[in-house]
Amino acid sequence: MIWLVVALLLFIFQIITILFHEFRYPSKTVAWLVILFVFPIIGFVMYYFLAKEYRQRKIVRRRGLRYIPDPRHESRRYAASAGLDESAMDGLWKEPRLYALLNNIPSASFTKQNEVRVLTDAEVAYPAMLEAMERARETIHFEFYTIRHDETGKKFQQVLIRKAADGVKVRCIFDGVGSYKLDNRFVSELQQAGVEVCIFLPPLIAFFDKRMNYRNHRKIVVVDGIRGYIGGLNIGDEYLGGDPKLGFWRDTHLELVGDAVYSLQYTFIQDWLFVSGEQLTDAALFPEHHNTGNKRVQMISSGPDAHWDAILEMYFGAITTAKKRIFIATPYFVPDPSISMGLKTAAISGVDVRIIYPARPDSKLVNYASLSYFEELMQAGVRFYSYQKGFIHSKVLIMDDILASVGTANMDMRSFFSNFELNAVLYDKETIQRLEADFLQDLKNSKELKLETFQQRSRLQKGKEVAARLLSPLF
Repeated sequence: MIWLVVALLLFIFQIITILFHEFRYPSKTVAWLVILFVFPIIGFVMYYFLAKEYRQRKIVRRRGLRYIPDPRHESRRYAASAGLDESAMDGLWKEPRLYALLNNIPSASFTKQNEVRVLTDAEVAYPAMLEAMERARETIHFEFYTIRHDETGKKFQQVLIRKAADGVKVRCIFDGVGSYKLDNRFVSELQQAGVEVCIFLPPLIAFFDKRMNYRNHRKIVVVDGIRGYIGGLNIGDEYLGGDPKLGFWRDTHLELVGDAVYSLQYTFIQDWLFVSGEQLTDAALFPEHHNTGNKRVQMISSGPDAHWDAILEMYFGAITTAKKRIFIATPYFVPDPSISMGLKTAAISGVDVRIIYPARPDSKLVNYASLSYFEELMQAGVRFYSYQKGFIHSKVLIMDDILASVGTANMDMRSFFSNFELNAVLYDKETIQRLEADFLQDLKNSKELKLETFQQRSRLQKGKEVAARLLSPLF
């Protein structure tokens, strides 16, 4: 009897602990309580090592991620942001609440002196990045969630090695979980050539340090501080369609030249400080670019180190402000309650809301969780399209003719709350129209999911969706 009482008290203690530390996110609380009820002891051990968010944020901050660079760097970074007027921001000024929200996101300044090129798919993006790296004279900063030791990975590796041998300062960051298959020989060859390589939270260290759940999902290339790349692509053959299961890989990447590249550089410097402990304060990392482009770009970063869930706030603000259309392309659709309610409200209000998702998912569990949201949203008027040509990995949001977002963040709770992410928000009509044209082409390669057909799925299918949705906040 005494052992039963002890076990009961221990179980109650575990429940109270989860409720106390996860009260900010009810959906996460439910997910962990489900795991705890199914696996009473194992579930709490998993929670202790994977999800103690209150400790994670403190640990991350103690590592110095809130680094403030030399003021000269900041003055260069913000110089072109001054003097933005109504004509410069097009329709955004007509939405004062949205403008105020975006303008008040910390460390996310508006910049207007930029050139922007949309790179649709790896077949366009990879050659652009490789060519820019080949022309590097001073620095190459190279940061990806996943790097593969395959033909594509070797191409990038050889360029990094060659440029390091030429005297270019090359720094490389990859995520410990996203690149867990990366061969040690691949890394050692880089290091032997003089490339500085750092791993973001290696799995074993992250597990015992209770930070396993927090991953660096950013994809950044900065060349000589004046040309940068950001988007959904990682480095590997699969992104060129080399995965026989997924086939053609549809993604969206950006090439940036101008003031916005300072923000990319700033983010890399923060991440480098975190992984290496080294502060990069050389003013040459923020050179004058003399670019005369007129595209408006705002870089928004988010992560478990920040007080704001900045990308979530940006998405929510755009969705709730939209008057005509909301176009979304995402490989994973696991929205938090605010995004789900925002999309339903917009659709009911007559906004044209369309979401493209992959017909061939790379994760069955995440796909089941995504499908669990479809019926209630379709009943409100949201339209879903399954991409048939291959696997769609683009992370794109288009709101009216006012803004578009391209970056690393998926439309899911992992990207909103747990990952380090970075998105470019674009305000010029030319770039928005180009992204719209790509989206409409993707619609032609997609099949609309009809509510009547979707409602006929089996009970087993619905059961899988319910189970996956309960656990979805932890994906």
